[in-house]
Amino acid sequence: MSEGLAQRYAKALFELADEARSLDAVAGDLKTIRALLADSADLVRLVRSPLIGRDAQARALDAVLAKAGISDLVRRFVGVVARNRRLFALDGMAESFLAELARRRGEMTAEVVSAHPLSEAQTVKLSDELKRALGARVDVALSVDPSLLGGLIVRVGSRMIDSSLKTKLDRLQLAMKGIG
Repeated sequence: MSEGLAQRYAKALFELADEARSLDAVAGDLKTIRALLADSADLVRLVRSPLIGRDAQARALDAVLAKAGISDLVRRFVGVVARNRRLFALDGMAESFLAELARRRGEMTAEVVSAHPLSEAQTVKLSDELKRALGARVDVALSVDPSLLGGLIVRVGSRMIDSSLKTKLDRLQLAMKGIG
């Protein structure tokens, strides 16, 4: 249910941003909001709590977004979302907006998980290799999972390439069990 809801709100925001000729600015704001949500458990509690009134949620979130430098258009949009008690789907709305923007521009997003943070040079090389392999501009979304031990996991759409050391060791362990 919330996926369709998120897509409807994202479509409305997309149309507003397109009219205002501020698609890139809104995309940047939404990426900032997603980062804020990912970094703050308190902010997640604020947007998901049914105990906090809609006006209090809207005022608190507006203060956070203003301090983060979020544009007036996005802040007004988030205010409407808060008043409609739909903040629980805010991250999904941002994701849907960014996906639609990428789709319209012929871009793809690659989710890359590495055991250690990648350097700027490694990120550029990875992006170039993905662009060459996929034939489209690729936006690389990086995350770190130390449990991988080494290597990468790359997801582009429904495709996944897992070259992590953890997976290779798991396969080896499974193969060894088959021998004994």
